[in-house]
Amino acid sequence: MTLATTTPEAAPLGRRIKRFMSDYPIVPLLVLLILLVLVLQILSPGIVNQRWIANTVKFAIPLALLAGAQTMVMLTGGIDLSVGTVATMAGFIVATQTVDHPAGLAMAIALVPALIIGFTNGIGVGVFRVHPLIMTLGTSLIGVGFLQVYQRTVISAGTKYPDFLVWLGTGITWGFPNALVLFVPVAVLLIFIQRRTGFGRLLYAIGDNERATRLAGVKYWQVILALYMLSSVLAGIMGLLYVGLIKAASLSLAEPLVLPSVAAAVIGGTSIFGGRGGYTGTIVGALILTVLTTLLTILQMPEGARRILFGAIVLLVTAAYLRIIEDR
Repeated sequence: MTLATTTPEAAPLGRRIKRFMSDYPIVPLLVLLILLVLVLQILSPGIVNQRWIANTVKFAIPLALLAGAQTMVMLTGGIDLSVGTVATMAGFIVATQTVDHPAGLAMAIALVPALIIGFTNGIGVGVFRVHPLIMTLGTSLIGVGFLQVYQRTVISAGTKYPDFLVWLGTGITWGFPNALVLFVPVAVLLIFIQRRTGFGRLLYAIGDNERATRLAGVKYWQVILALYMLSSVLAGIMGLLYVGLIKAASLSLAEPLVLPSVAAAVIGGTSIFGGRGGYTGTIVGALILTVLTTLLTILQMPEGARRILFGAIVLLVTAAYLRIIEDR
């Protein structure tokens, strides 16, 4: 009697590719980014050069910072709608306070509302159990109201932008944006927090199963309070950088970037239901959206058509990407 040996049947090529992308979710994002750059180069030959790359990174960094705040919150299953208001307040306040105060003091004053809003969000969500969307929307509206009142008190003083923030936001040294001096340490810190600290593991645990986390003895409200304060501080830092980049303080400075920041996190693989994702993918997602914006500008589309196409592409890319990694 002989024993027949059987070899396992090889999985279909499509299944193996999907599994590879599921194991390495950053790969399809990088492929998409490269494809967008190639399309841009075909439509406008010569546009992709060292200067274009530096400018693209320069404008992607503020979006990546704001999306970093969203990523941290989304890991727990929430979305922070107040980050745009926090960033706007920080940028507007520093531009008006620099008129009468040293730049360092003006930046410190500008970050105070970020701490207050972050603390309020953390208490509301973590202690009083208000839904994150409702809580952050409420604090966003309150912040806008305070900013409008504040504007009336400083409208005659004018604005002044700290030289350091202008250098950081607009400068390019040896072909690299100066903003990388700020962004690289922040990005490394966020990735380290998510992957190597107990706080980061708690964020994933809460997003995956909040009830089990509570039963394990985790003090939920403390984690949420620290999370929303971190999110607001990140948004405040982004506002300081952004006002130095565009040098135009307004009451809607960073508001247009709120939804793109959510889109960058989702495209980067962070689930809106919590428990899955990471900041590395979010960074690539911010680059994809920045290149996509340039592509739509090159096509000279009307603003309405650009928004429609932009939204459709975001939805399609997100759906395709989530389909790829759904088995992970």
